[in-house]
Amino acid sequence: MTNESFEQRSERERRFVLHPHRSLSPTGFLILMSFIGAVCFSMGLVFFLLGAWPIVGFCGLDVLLVYLAFRLNYRAGRIYETISLTREKLILTRVHPSGRQETFGFNPYWARVRCTTDRPDGRTSLRLMERGKAVLFGQFLTDDERREFADALSGALVTTRGAVF
Repeated sequence: MTNESFEQRSERERRFVLHPHRSLSPTGFLILMSFIGAVCFSMGLVFFLLGAWPIVGFCGLDVLLVYLAFRLNYRAGRIYETISLTREKLILTRVHPSGRQETFGFNPYWARVRCTTDRPDGRTSLRLMERGKAVLFGQFLTDDERREFADALSGALVTTRGAVF
C-alpha cells in the first residue's frame, strides 16, 4: 500500500501511519511552476509588444492562482492518522494540517474494523467500531487502499487478541 506504512515498535505494539498521497513532489512542483511562469511571461511579453499591455497582469494572475491552488492542496495533504495497537488499547490519532489532534481510544477485544460501500457510485468508508461507538477514518485513502488497510488492521486485531505476552 502506498499511503500506509507499518512499523513494528516492539513485539507488544503495532503502529500504522496513514498519509494522503500526493502525486507531485516538491521538486516537481518547482519545475511545474517554473514552466508555467516561463510560458506566462513569454505570452505576456508577446502581448506587451503587440500593445495589449493589460494582458500582462492577467498572465501574472494566472501564475499566482495556480501557485495558491497547489499550496492549499499541499497544506491539506499534511493531515495524517496513526493507529497504535497493544493488547490493552487501540488508539486512533488524527493530526490535522493546523496541528490540532484528535484521539480516539478503543478496547482491542471489542473493536471492529468496517469497510462499507455506502454510496451508489461504489465509494467506501472505513470505520473503527466498538459497542455503539463508530469513528470514521482514512477518508483520504482510495477505495482499494481502504479495503487493503481494513484487512491488515483486522488481521492485527485478531493477532493481538490471541497473543500471549
